[in-house]
Amino acid sequence: MPPAAKAAAGSAKGRKRRKTAARLFRFDRELGHRFVAGADEAGRGSLAGPLAAAAVLLDYGRLTTREIRTLTRLDDSKAHDIEQREALYPLVMRTAVRVAVTSRCVRGIDERGLHVTNLAALRDMLKRVAVPGCICLVDGFRVGDVGHPQQAVIDGDARSAAIAAASVVAKVTRDRYMHSIAAEMPGWHFHSNVGYSTPEHRAAIAQNGISALHRRSFQSIAYQQLVIDA
Repeated sequence: MPPAAKAAAGSAKGRKRRKTAARLFRFDRELGHRFVAGADEAGRGSLAGPLAAAAVLLDYGRLTTREIRTLTRLDDSKAHDIEQREALYPLVMRTAVRVAVTSRCVRGIDERGLHVTNLAALRDMLKRVAVPGCICLVDGFRVGDVGHPQQAVIDGDARSAAIAAASVVAKVTRDRYMHSIAAEMPGWHFHSNVGYSTPEHRAAIAQNGISALHRRSFQSIAYQQLVIDA
């Protein structure tokens, strides 16, 4: 691509990113609360590994234009690759008033059920960051009483800055863990699939069976040819 065309393409991408970030922050501001807490999880649909849940509290009473500009790449964590999420992570940590993140282990997910575990984790993280006068936003559904006004936002990680920020924290936290454990459990390629169902991961399960990190409560097609002890 010629330099001029490349520069023009880069400029267009930059404008699109700024518009996306502006839309996310505008959604939060229009709720009419100074403090906005957003929560999201990572790993809900994976075959292996923990569930990570995060909550982020933004203070729109003191959030500066400069801080917002540092987060012009903010978006749903799934819209970014690993390098982009890692770059966003410290920016979110510096901008947020409070951040809370937790991990729920595979055994707990299997014992209590994925949805129950997910709701409890998101609820606990919101309670840790919420302050009087804030509104709590959750991606997709309500999580039960958090002691503050709450709103479920469909596709929230692509609509709300607070939820998008939480999605980045949850995803980076979980991916870091899965990458760290991959060297100890090389047979399932966790360094690349981070526990999600991919052709490579399913082939590894067919060859090696499941590991201690695999969720036995999932009725996955990847498990159908295995005999799994209860």
